[in-house]
Amino acid sequence: MCSSSNIYNQAKEQYAGIGVDTEAALEILDAIPVSMHCWQGDDIRGFESEGSGELTGGIQSTGNHPGAAKNADELRQMIEKALSQIPGKTRINLHAIYGDVKGVDRDQIEPKHFEAWAGWAKSHNLSLDFNPTLFSHPKSAQGLTLSHPDKAIRDFWVEHCIRSRKIGEYFSLQQGEQSVVNLWIADGFKDVPADTLTPRKRLIESLDAIYAEKMDIIDALESKLFGIGFESYNVGSHEFYMGYTIKNGLALCMDAGHFHPTEVVSAKISAISLFVKKILLHVSRPVRWDSDHVIMLDDELIAIAREIIRGDLLEKVHIGLDFFDGSIDRVSAWTVGMRNMRKALLIALLDPYQVLQKAEWEFDFTKRLVMSEELKAMPWQAVWSEYCERSNKPSIINS
Repeated sequence: MCSSSNIYNQAKEQYAGIGVDTEAALEILDAIPVSMHCWQGDDIRGFESEGSGELTGGIQSTGNHPGAAKNADELRQMIEKALSQIPGKTRINLHAIYGDVKGVDRDQIEPKHFEAWAGWAKSHNLSLDFNPTLFSHPKSAQGLTLSHPDKAIRDFWVEHCIRSRKIGEYFSLQQGEQSVVNLWIADGFKDVPADTLTPRKRLIESLDAIYAEKMDIIDALESKLFGIGFESYNVGSHEFYMGYTIKNGLALCMDAGHFHPTEVVSAKISAISLFVKKILLHVSRPVRWDSDHVIMLDDELIAIAREIIRGDLLEKVHIGLDFFDGSIDRVSAWTVGMRNMRKALLIALLDPYQVLQKAEWEFDFTKRLVMSEELKAMPWQAVWSEYCERSNKPSIINS
């Protein structure tokens, strides 16, 4: 029988035959950061009060699998368990409801409420990203926050977002690299509105106030096509945020599940990369509509990875995951999703892209097709197993 090293060496030679250096691919792969979302651990309930509050804002988590985190310590322990099987550079993405915030309203949160997270991250050589939480709150009950007609409500959420950005800046200082602070709101209407323009004008006013002060973070805005309760109209549409981020030099966040079922994020990356300062990806797996399923190693995931690698966009694109499934073991869900993202990146790194590109530029579409199809049978799994072994992680998940 062949040892694992012999299998890898055979794969290495096979890839060398088509002009691919597997050692260089592994080195790049290991350095690509992927941000793991904390909310898979408790179905995005947070720790503001005892028990699980009702989810609002167009999102829903289903399933009653045992083991959801009840506090931040339990959540961190769950993350550590997942990380024991996840190779590569990992970041952790927090929502504002996950700090030591019991009894603290959202317009009062401060860095001190996240000191435990910062200390834990430093001890595990992790970096933190952050998100304001503008849902599941009395002041979001009417379905509008930053675009609400009541200025007092808008001001409350503006203050929350400013304070969230300051927490992100605190993380940047602690970890020595910028925290990504992403803003998503569920503002919209269930039925067709009479006035689509005024809420967007109010949203611009709120955003201008939120981003008035420059901070040492990467600011991102995330669109959504629809959600439960705002099926007909979303104030923060893709076009709205694309325009705002280009105009104001912010990052545009694209969630794989936030578009029409016939749209795919992979088709948008190269076009948008030419105009925005940064791209943040929330990689999810939509089923029918936005349902945030655990990502599989499917065609779209590989296509997303290829767009990033082939476009040489690693410095411009920040990769984060976004799904929450309470019907299966939550730690396993994290582990599967994170490993699949990194597998997709490895597959992309093992492509002989320059050969494919040359054939295309020479209009040799036959060669492009033949090679693209033959790549599907190349032994990337052997390279993945070698990567896991070098990273002291299992090549097959211990479920």
